Amino acid sequence: MHDVSAPPLHMRRNGFDPVPELSALRDAEGVARVRTVFGVEAWLVTRFEDVRTVLSHPELYSNARVPPLLRPSGAEEGGTDGDGTQAAGTRDGNLIGSDPPEHTRLRRMLAPEFTSRRIRRLEPRIRQIVEEHLDAMERGGPPADLVADFALPVPSLVICELLGVPYADRDDFQRTSRKMLDVSLPPEERMAAAEESRAYIAELVSAMREDPGDDLLGMLVREHGDDLTTAELAGIGSLLLIAGHETTSNMLSLGTLALLRHPDQLALVRDEPDRVETAVEELLRWLSIVHSGTFKTTTTEVRLGGRTLAPGELVICSLPAANRDPALVSAPDTLDVGRSALGHVAFGHGVHHCLGAHLARMEMRIAFPALLRRFPGLRLAGEPVYRSLTVVYGLETMPVAW
Repeated sequence: MHDVSAPPLHMRRNGFDPVPELSALRDAEGVARVRTVFGVEAWLVTRFEDVRTVLSHPELYSNARVPPLLRPSGAEEGGTDGDGTQAAGTRDGNLIGSDPPEHTRLRRMLAPEFTSRRIRRLEPRIRQIVEEHLDAMERGGPPADLVADFALPVPSLVICELLGVPYADRDDFQRTSRKMLDVSLPPEERMAAAEESRAYIAELVSAMREDPGDDLLGMLVREHGDDLTTAELAGIGSLLLIAGHETTSNMLSLGTLALLRHPDQLALVRDEPDRVETAVEELLRWLSIVHSGTFKTTTTEVRLGGRTLAPGELVICSLPAANRDPALVSAPDTLDVGRSALGHVAFGHGVHHCLGAHLARMEMRIAFPALLRRFPGLRLAGEPVYRSLTVVYGLETMPVAW
């Protein structure tokens, strides 16, 4: 059963905020049974400490052992064979759909390319990409769609250049990634999009095996081509391509909207460079655009939040509820870009902590102040359209003027 009549509780928002029912669940039970959009029940985990516990123990809460009823695809629930393990077509190279030691093997090959030191080498190019898109917006004049003209193309171009994916193909990969993340679509349609994405990257990898470039996929072919199959490389590349533009894109548009609705906070980001780093962390915490990350399955009986979960139970972590937990920060529903660094879970936690976190942070630290300084009169020129029933929360369109 695939019920899309209403978003499941963990995906419901009122604008920037988790719905009151989600906060109430966190403040009362903490862990409760809910029905998912796929028609199966799951345990929804909402408190910060409980979410961190789940994310810290992949041996107890498996990303790979998703239930057989959760049919294919996409970045959230993964495909499954009849025995409950992931289908091979979606398992190869899928870091978020694997557990240690397989996950450890794959991540070890990628991690050196995503250290803060390596990512800093990209800073001049990221600044150039941001300025070029601001120039184009200025030339085009208002009104503009911040999503189409800035928030989406900037991270898309960055991740394309990093991976070695032709930016000219962006319309196709953005279309397939949107389908993969849209849980309102039939599972078969999402699976077809996932297979199309993997096939596209597999073609690039095959060409790179003949002539590997200096980009990330080329590096993986050169240094690990004997250890990784083409299917694994395609899985890695497809995941990085989707995650690399969908998440940062929605943070840039939704984050700008949040600042426009909080002009005192916007002024701090625009005018005080020393505030930008903490502002990015606060926006990540406050917006928590990834509703839950991957679904997980208990591998044994566990106690969590006063509940006993049997083996084979589905578990969903609510990242927005956890990041708005009063146990994490005081006045959690207030956007305060002056807060000191936090241990939020917007990028996840533990072995599956977002590999591209340094890159996403750098893009936001550059893009937010650059946009606000270039257009000090930036304002909404119409109502933004929110994305619903999608794995990554954000905006479809955001009309702006200046």
